Order: sequence, then structure tokens, then C-alpha cells
Amino acid sequence: MEYCVLTEPQQGATYDDQLAFARAVERGGFDGFFRSDHYMRIGPGDPGAGPTDAWTTLAGLARETSRIRLGTLVSSATHRVPAILAIQVAQVDAMSGGRVEFGLGTGWYEEEHRAHGIPFPAKRFDRFEEQLAIVTGLWATPAGETFDFAGEHYRIEGSPALPKPVQARIPLIIGGAGPRRTPELAARYATEFNVGFRTDELIAERFDGVRAACERIGRDPATLKLSVVLPTLVGRTGGELQRRADAIGRDVDEFRTGASFVGSPHDIAARVDRLRALGARRVYFQLLDLDDLDQVDELARGVLPG
Repeated sequence: MEYCVLTEPQQGATYDDQLAFARAVERGGFDGFFRSDHYMRIGPGDPGAGPTDAWTTLAGLARETSRIRLGTLVSSATHRVPAILAIQVAQVDAMSGGRVEFGLGTGWYEEEHRAHGIPFPAKRFDRFEEQLAIVTGLWATPAGETFDFAGEHYRIEGSPALPKPVQARIPLIIGGAGPRRTPELAARYATEFNVGFRTDELIAERFDGVRAACERIGRDPATLKLSVVLPTLVGRTGGELQRRADAIGRDVDEFRTGASFVGSPHDIAARVDRLRALGARRVYFQLLDLDDLDQVDELARGVLPG
């Protein structure tokens, strides 16, 4: 099992906040630090200093960490032109010495698009599919050759398809709850399929669906890493759990729906074991309080294998 942390910096974290957090994640022995890709706070509350760009942030962290994997869960296909996105990700991969992972999704948060003048088409899935084809096609184009693409939404002519990532294949993460197209795209393009914010029963259902999608195209399902991301609240006592919930403006009961990691480190480790039995090979602990480095340390000491 791989153990990663997912953060939501758009809720009010600066680059320095994220740097301190990423260093705590690396020091604790986690496998990866991931962040969302939003340009605006989600929900009411103090936006703090405002948003930080995901790939600019990861570029900085690439130079200030040494071991952990770095990536997005997930970047929005609406935010960037795909060929430029491919350059950004490849460059951060080089800056990190080959530690980048790339999550890509359709984009959903219409309000942030309006606030920043980003087009938000009513139908986004076809654009998302074209972005997957372009980004992976650019990276896979042999050196010295060019890449062309003619789609409904994007057209590329004679791209030199440079720079190349350090990794022979950057891990590509696709996730979502769609019952048909999302698993099909994951089977075609992804190295990892992620299920988020679901109960064990629904996670098992999504895993079965993507395994079947792999089999339909002749891909061995075992070659697709399965992962789960869940909101996380750690505490050895009820008071500690409530204190941490209060710090993020939530109630402990919101975490007791079966779709979260909640409780003592022992409780969380037991949930991880159940997910492993379902086929998960990676878990992401979504931590919303980037000031609470003690919670990172408590997870590391009590949940990560010795």
C-alpha cells in the first residue's frame, strides 16, 4: 500500500504553508504530496491570501523536497491549453528528478471559471478526452518526430513535442463516479484509477467497473493501480477529534458517514486494511488544515507501516 496526502490550498494556504506541509509529509515517510487545482475557495469562509497555481506550486516544491511524489488530484482540463499543460508537467517532472504524477479531470467548479474569465462549456467530457489524447500523445512522440492532432475542440500541427518528461511514462490519474465513460478512459489512458469520497460498497462497485473496462479492451486490470481518497480526521480522543473538526469549520459527525477516515490511528489503519482487501494499492488522506502539522505526524506514526 502507498500512503499519500491530499491538500486543498484554495481554502486559504500560501506557498509557504504548503512548503511546510510538504516537508512534514516527506519527513513523516509518506509516499506523496498532492494538491487540488482550484483558483478560488470552495464554500464560504476567509479566502486568506487567495489561491495558488497548482503547477507553479509543485515546481517550487520539486526543488525543495527530495523523495516524495508530487502531483495534482486533479488538474482541470478547462484551466489550460493541453499542449502547454504537457510542457508544464514535463518541466516540473524534470525539476523534481522524475517524481511527478498527473491527475486530470473535466473541471466542475463553474464559479471559479466566472471569477477568472475561464470558459466553462456546458459539455466538457469530449474536451477532456481530447486533452488526454494530446498530452499523452505529445509525451509519447519519439524524439525528432512531430505530433499532429485534429479534433473537434483542439488542433495541433507539427508540434516538436518537447520537452520530454524525465520519466518514461508519467503516472496519469483519472477518477470520478461516472459509470461508463470515466472507466473507459481510465482503461485507455491511465496508470491509476481513483475513487473519492465513497463508502466501501461504492468503492468496490467502481473498482469492478474499471476492471471490466480494462478487460473489454484487452488490458490486464492488474496493470491499473486502484486508489481511494477520503476526508481525514485523526484523534485519539473525542475532544481531539472535535478540536480538529472545529479548526476546519466542520462537525465530527460529518466524518462518520462511512466515506471518511476518522478516529484514532488504529481506526484509520483498520479502514486502510479494508480498502486493501477491495484492491486499493494507494490511499490519499485528504487533510484540510495545513497549519496542523501534528496531525500529519500522528498519521505517520500511527498508520504508516514501521
